[in-house]
Amino acid sequence: MSDLLARHRAVMPNWVALYYNEPIEIVGGKGNRVVDGDGKSYLDFFAGILTNMIGYDVPEVREAVERQLATGVVHTSTAYLLRGQVELAEKIARLSGIEDAKVFFTNSGTEANETALLLATYARKSDQVLAMRQSYHGRSFGAVSVTGNRGWKNNSLSPLNVHFLHGTDRRLAQFRGLGDADYIAACVDDLRHVLATAVATDVAALIAEPVQGVGGFTMAPDGLFAAYKEVLDEQGILFISDEVQTGWGRTGSAFFGIHNHGVTPDMLTFAKGLANGFAVGGVVARGDLMDALHAAGLSTFGGNPISMAAANATLDYVLDHDLQANAARTGALIIEGLKAAAGRLPVVGDVRGKGLMFAVELVDPATGEPAPAWAARFMEVTKKAGLLAGKGGLHGNVIRMAPPLTITADEAREGLGIIVGALETVDAEAAS
Repeated sequence: MSDLLARHRAVMPNWVALYYNEPIEIVGGKGNRVVDGDGKSYLDFFAGILTNMIGYDVPEVREAVERQLATGVVHTSTAYLLRGQVELAEKIARLSGIEDAKVFFTNSGTEANETALLLATYARKSDQVLAMRQSYHGRSFGAVSVTGNRGWKNNSLSPLNVHFLHGTDRRLAQFRGLGDADYIAACVDDLRHVLATAVATDVAALIAEPVQGVGGFTMAPDGLFAAYKEVLDEQGILFISDEVQTGWGRTGSAFFGIHNHGVTPDMLTFAKGLANGFAVGGVVARGDLMDALHAAGLSTFGGNPISMAAANATLDYVLDHDLQANAARTGALIIEGLKAAAGRLPVVGDVRGKGLMFAVELVDPATGEPAPAWAARFMEVTKKAGLLAGKGGLHGNVIRMAPPLTITADEAREGLGIIVGALETVDAEAAS
């Protein structure tokens, strides 16, 4: 493994970060577990950054891909009819709730968000965009410009004129202690003030994650985006919901995260888990917005036959097995267990989540300040115990976890036990 790590460092960019003091290579997987190059097994609570949505070696997905491979057609491009693409678009359009919806497929969430921003700025003839503080929308030039997290922004250059809103930062002094209703009212007042002072003429859109991924699974209280949309609608400003991490029932309480707010957006972007590891992304939008572009367009690899075979099989599996309900059940088991343990562990600053998206924020027990070092220590402890987790947050002190939607109740309890045990270890070390 040390040889592979040395080779990685010689040819890969320094900013492609690796987890753990001794990074692992995952060489096998079955169900909701993976095996590393040394033969050690792990219960996967991060799913390749929420991408292996229904676990590993799923017969329905594997067989769908094998059937497509057997035809000899791996690629044709969007210059030809693609049956799998049409079938998947029909399903997504129906599930989105967007009126007269049309779908455009890409290779990733970054590309999906770029496409949505193009549609919005074209429709509104404006480069002004609203986004959320602590957000992340991708690594490209446009997507970085609407990312509200300095740790993921390499420069201030931008193709867009962006203003960032409140909504996931209620620990700031001006919001601390407010209940949901008062916090929402304060945020709406701020939105109106931004529109009255910081922008000129028309604004194209607001782009927002219902649950912020890189932000450490921070989220606006349910109803905030409905209140925002009332204000946006007054001026015809479009709403883009970034569902790259929150889609397909993961929050348990809604199939798309924005539906927890009672909102149907003008556009919805997706990627990650849809094809259970195969590259896919896309935008579903109102037909008038999607059709409005006057120039020709295509996506050479977006929506290719292999990814479409995997995505159709994955989405069918999610629906046929009602994995949204499973996310609600198993997520509640874990989140309630974490909250129960947090009260006796001063190193835990917060536990939050919806369904199978949950996070633990680690702090210095003496000061309450963010403690990224303890988050790094937690990662090492859980690795040793046989569980994979993720890390994020504005200060790098948040453990974020999102197991496959297929996790069983027994696996949820097993994972919860490992997490609580690791928190106890870290808490004891922090107190010493």
